[in-house]
Amino acid sequence: MTDPIADYLTRLRNAIMAHHRVVEVPASNLKKSITKILFEKGYILNYKFVEDGPQGSIKVALKYDPVTKKSAIKSLKRVSTPGLRQYTGYKEMPRVINGLGIAILSTSKGVMTDKEAAAEKIGGEVLCYIY
Repeated sequence: MTDPIADYLTRLRNAIMAHHRVVEVPASNLKKSITKILFEKGYILNYKFVEDGPQGSIKVALKYDPVTKKSAIKSLKRVSTPGLRQYTGYKEMPRVINGLGIAILSTSKGVMTDKEAAAEKIGGEVLCYIY
């Protein structure tokens, strides 16, 4: 697999389109950090790290509106790919839907959202946009 982050986002996107409640993805430290951010920002209902074997997995409980049955996540978009890395400084931080969505960045101080990176005045690689 050349792009595990794109695979993670695609598994989430496919589970949302099929209206699944839980999706299981192979674990890595970067995916765990992205999952924690999604939970903190309210895009997913819950998550659980399962340690089985050398790699382990992440079980993600997806969040839906009880009335309209629509997902809390409208779009997951991979920005930086292995073939074309996208970096940004803190002054040129991307705004997702005029501040309503989040951009997840990999910085020297760990994985964080665009707003957290701008507050700490550090840039990094833009991994994905979520709204």
